[in-house]
Amino acid sequence: MDDWESLLREAGCDERVIRHCRAVTTLALSLAGDDPLFDPSLLEAGGMLHDLGRSVTHGIGHAQAGAALCRELGLGEPIARIVERHTGAGLSADDCVLIGLLPRDCLPVTPEERLVAYADKRLKGDRVVSMERELDRNFSLPHRSRRRIYRLWREMDLVTG
Repeated sequence: MDDWESLLREAGCDERVIRHCRAVTTLALSLAGDDPLFDPSLLEAGGMLHDLGRSVTHGIGHAQAGAALCRELGLGEPIARIVERHTGAGLSADDCVLIGLLPRDCLPVTPEERLVAYADKRLKGDRVVSMERELDRNFSLPHRSRRRIYRLWREMDLVTG
């Protein structure tokens, strides 16, 4: 994780963001365990870099900004997609347009994309919070967004036991 932390620091992420990224990575790896469904190296890279875009903006566009940085750095498309698709339980291209982002499909698809998005939702800073609390906190989101978060929660509960 040290190499990823160095990259976050060089990009301009503060210590609070780095602690959160560490916590997301630790939770994702812990939930994955030894399950062959998940690639631990992708979980580590994606978990550590999911908020790389916070070096550019702390707004909703941080995921797309972070993915662009990953692509510029040549980190590979699987890592860039984890970063791009971690916000909430994902954003459709239409959702992105409605909130002023590039019209990209940012819905998590792969097991690693889904687990990093889930681990991120389970953490407030570096503290684990209940999904019930997260769903309550996101009550003002459109129904389809809340439904995506709920489905991701249920799926990850089943997959990670």
